[in-house]
Amino acid sequence: MATPAPKPADDPSAEPATDSGLPLKPVYRAADAGAEAPPPGEYPFTRGIYPEMYRRRPWTIRQYAGFGSAAETNRRFRYLLEQGQTGLSVAFDLPTQIGHDADTPIARGEVGKVGVSISSLKDMETLLAGIPLDQVSTSMTINAPAALLLLLYELVAEQQGVAGSRLNGTVQNDILKEYAARGTYVFPPRSSMRLTTDLFAYCKDRLPNWNTISISGYHLREAGATAIQELGFTMAHAVAYVDAARAAGLAVADFAPRISFFFAVFSDFFEEVAKFRAARRLWARLIKERYGVSDPRAQMLRFHTQTGGSTLTAQQPHNNIVRVALQAMSAVLGGTQSLHANSFDEALGLPSEMAATLSVRTQQIIANETNVASVADPMGGSYLVEALTSQLDAGASALIAEVDRRGGAIAAIETGFTQDAIQESAYRFQQAVESGRRVVVGVNRFRGDDEVVEIVKISPHHEREQIEALKRLRAERDARRVETTLQAVRRAAEGTENLLPPMREALRAYATIGEVCGVLRDVFGEYRPGSRS
Repeated sequence: MATPAPKPADDPSAEPATDSGLPLKPVYRAADAGAEAPPPGEYPFTRGIYPEMYRRRPWTIRQYAGFGSAAETNRRFRYLLEQGQTGLSVAFDLPTQIGHDADTPIARGEVGKVGVSISSLKDMETLLAGIPLDQVSTSMTINAPAALLLLLYELVAEQQGVAGSRLNGTVQNDILKEYAARGTYVFPPRSSMRLTTDLFAYCKDRLPNWNTISISGYHLREAGATAIQELGFTMAHAVAYVDAARAAGLAVADFAPRISFFFAVFSDFFEEVAKFRAARRLWARLIKERYGVSDPRAQMLRFHTQTGGSTLTAQQPHNNIVRVALQAMSAVLGGTQSLHANSFDEALGLPSEMAATLSVRTQQIIANETNVASVADPMGGSYLVEALTSQLDAGASALIAEVDRRGGAIAAIETGFTQDAIQESAYRFQQAVESGRRVVVGVNRFRGDDEVVEIVKISPHHEREQIEALKRLRAERDARRVETTLQAVRRAAEGTENLLPPMREALRAYATIGEVCGVLRDVFGEYRPGSRS
């Protein structure tokens, strides 16, 4: 599915095209748009999942944040909420993402660097201190140990006296894209899928309003996928999750309404608007035609969007303010349910408080000053956007069919098909940038003097403090209770029962994430990418 980048406009032989390689005509007419789509709120929801969209429910301003210690991240959360952020989005550091405690040798130098360090219930209590969990919606970007972080969140809510039925939010829990593009996996794919479906079943009974997975095209796009590949592979992964849940005895109509998606938004403005419209159409059609589910709640694709991190440049970083504003507008015009606007300094380091505030203000300006939120699908009926929507739908559908032909998403990952396709697109894009055929302002054209931007750095004292806190925790907790609950986790992993109840009790006893994942590693093994055929 990889396509060559378009030639620059000043090349007399250039044929303008979108970033996915879809050719662009100089003028679009009614015949290019095809039949008019049903209005917003009606199947296949191309124009939006609600009849009035943002007039009824504004998108959630959900800025991704997390760094250093739980206490420091708690302060940033409180600050962002004071600035008008309407939902939390938690970034975890790499040790947490791969199921290691802060005091393990492999974590050295990485504690708190790209997200907050969470090793136990004690850390989660600090992270969420003073934040009423029945009044905020929280997204947690975590995958391999997703069930553990969700359980910690639930346990803190219990301490606050908040019932599971009153918790709202999303846990990413999308392990397939880790094998395909990102790399923060722990267990082999099929064992990871068991954890995923166990979480589905657990939330159905205990956290009915929680979104149990956020199937992520974002990381595929950041790794180099085109918009068509982002759509096609993401939907192929969604099929794999639905099939796995059905095989585990869950009814699609029951869990599909709690499935959400996570997409990137890059700078090809009209293609990105059309991509979101095509995504809704694809999902609705899959649920209705492939799985025979007629419930509109299951057919509605709900998604979070983040502006393109890989589009940010370290050169002339203030240009990123403009990039992010245009990308955010594209996501809103495409009908996103929540949005993170990147901070302009993220190509250099963690976002400063000033930059994070400016990102919130960017969304507030779009919401309150432009009037674009007053009309559902304001770009619907554009001949260009309608034509691109159909082309993206067709390209993604062909890719889904190819993944099916290869045995499904897991098989496509195990044979390297998915990874190779994304890497080929990334290579072609980089070639286009280096040759100048793809213009990046301030990088390969319109260069100027370097700009001075303050870079946020994480002090090494956070790592020392976290290690000391873990040492105190291990000394103060009931060691016998911890061991008993970890043995219960082992028995569940060796059998077929749902893993989340025994893991919850281990975490309640202040077993650490690394200790629980260590038990699962013993039983499931660890994933090591092997040779491909």
